[in-house]
Amino acid sequence: MKEKLAPAQVIDELGLVIRPFADEQDARHMSAIMNAEFEADGVPNRESEGEIASWVRHVTDGFDAARDVEFAEIDGKPVAFVDRSWVDTTDGIREYRMNGSVLPEFRRRGIGTVLLQRNVERVHELAATHETALQRVLGSWSTDNQVGREALLRQNGFEQARWFFDMTRDLSDPIEEVPLPEGLEVRPVTMEQIRQIWYADVEAFQDHWGGFDSSEERLKSWIESPTFDPALWVIAWDGDEVAGGNINAIHPEENAALGLQRGWLHSVFTRRPWRKRGLANALIARSLVLIKERGMNLGVLGVDADNPTGALGLYERNGFKVSDRSTAWRKPL
Repeated sequence: MKEKLAPAQVIDELGLVIRPFADEQDARHMSAIMNAEFEADGVPNRESEGEIASWVRHVTDGFDAARDVEFAEIDGKPVAFVDRSWVDTTDGIREYRMNGSVLPEFRRRGIGTVLLQRNVERVHELAATHETALQRVLGSWSTDNQVGREALLRQNGFEQARWFFDMTRDLSDPIEEVPLPEGLEVRPVTMEQIRQIWYADVEAFQDHWGGFDSSEERLKSWIESPTFDPALWVIAWDGDEVAGGNINAIHPEENAALGLQRGWLHSVFTRRPWRKRGLANALIARSLVLIKERGMNLGVLGVDADNPTGALGLYERNGFKVSDRSTAWRKPL
């Protein structure tokens, strides 16, 4: 059995060069590395260059690509990257999130360990500049298919904190027509309403586990994403108030890569005053019809396995079945 090398030895032996994020052209490298890893691990997701570019071009308190993205190169070829961000979560924690990807042909050489340890070091440096009374933790993510990533996290002291499901619905099955609660209506979305809908969505998820960057820059990033398509959204209004909605999207590049025709229900939300009235059922049904009319044959969404509002049961009643599982990991800082 080959002796495990220390990070410094890995860098020397491979001629590994660590460099910071340069510019938006690096979004192409990030997409290529991440998607190669997804394909090798059988993860049914893809990230397009355009989606990543819309994310990295915006600087927020919690993320700055120039500070928080690094590449590992061998002979000038990017073979891996890592990213970092931080957010204050709904369970009273400041979570410093870190992720990374390695090209499959360069795995098992210690590169992932080198980059994870660099991530931890950089997070400690950043956290030392923050004044907060919140408990601080490191966070990461893996799907059940990513056994190498899971092993690396376990070996470095991370523990499973929460479980999430992707759920899929066959659109060839009948879609029940569900009436909206009395007094509510669905109207086409205009660009002038985007900010109001964004903040309604953020508010609705304040009692859900985790944390989300709701800054103005992140809103701009979302609007600039190539899959941003308000014509696919189903938003319920009570007069001038957003009662709830489904933020839906179709990812053409992902569908082409996977050989699928699926539409995402990225966010299914109901604000508190309008809950327990059947609104979510009505919006889901309309969303499924809408993405089917766009030529999709599958609907897919993600859900927290312990969602406090019973979302898992809601989706099961609407014909969704668990198709993939993921884990959120944490480690005390």
